[in-house]
Amino acid sequence: MTGTLTGKTAIVTGAARGLGRACALRFAHEGADLMLIDVAHDLPGVPYPLGSESQLEYTAQMCRKRGISVLTEQLDVRDLPRIVEAVDAAHDRFGALDILVNNAGIAAPAGKLAHEITEAEWQLMLDIDLSGAWRAISAVGAIMVGQRSGSIVNIASTAGLVGYTRFAGYVAAKHGLIGLTKAVALDYAPYKVRANALCPGSVRDSPDFEGRMLSEIARALDVQAEEYETLFVQSQPMNALVEPEDVAAAALWLGSDDSLQVTGTVLTVDGGFSAR
Repeated sequence: MTGTLTGKTAIVTGAARGLGRACALRFAHEGADLMLIDVAHDLPGVPYPLGSESQLEYTAQMCRKRGISVLTEQLDVRDLPRIVEAVDAAHDRFGALDILVNNAGIAAPAGKLAHEITEAEWQLMLDIDLSGAWRAISAVGAIMVGQRSGSIVNIASTAGLVGYTRFAGYVAAKHGLIGLTKAVALDYAPYKVRANALCPGSVRDSPDFEGRMLSEIARALDVQAEEYETLFVQSQPMNALVEPEDVAAAALWLGSDDSLQVTGTVLTVDGGFSAR
């Protein structure tokens, strides 16, 4: 197999479904060997079902059909020792770590005014959506610095660029993730390791990828299930929701050698939403 990522290894967190699955499949199609990570079970405090063990294995099976090698790990991105173990296992197996896609995240608890958020809800959101990305970077950083190469792609959100009502924790975490990206880009630039943030807009919950982020955001806002896509489309200048494949294509470019001089940037895939 030959492709943009042939001979490279990528780690994707939150890989069981949604954007994580979309990135994993696109990377596999381009020849990358993969370490796929997901918590693969529900978490206390998160008010909707998370990716499952069977969904993670399905993603892995679909990737293996592309003729590449795949490792999987079920872990919580709040557990630094387990992340280090998984990263070391991938490094031992593949000999190099070229790309990290920090995709693991939650959309809720949300739907409250800032003063209504409990401290436990605030800490949960930041610990997964922001600190989880830092932990993965911490685990791969020394390896990439030693290689003098690597690309870190942090999946942020348009919520990292603008505010959204009743989503203070999510907005704070995603703004923080963009700040983390820029700081890491400067830390690692002398070692030829890059870090960029990818900010999707309203991504359709495609059945093929089993995503449910948009529907959970709608639920938190008390939007009826049968009308939430129509509502989100109305806010898109291009009059269409972003597809998971659109985000995966942008992640591929940021992860590949086609963007070797791109670091510390924020790439939006939002149909023009944040241009207004």
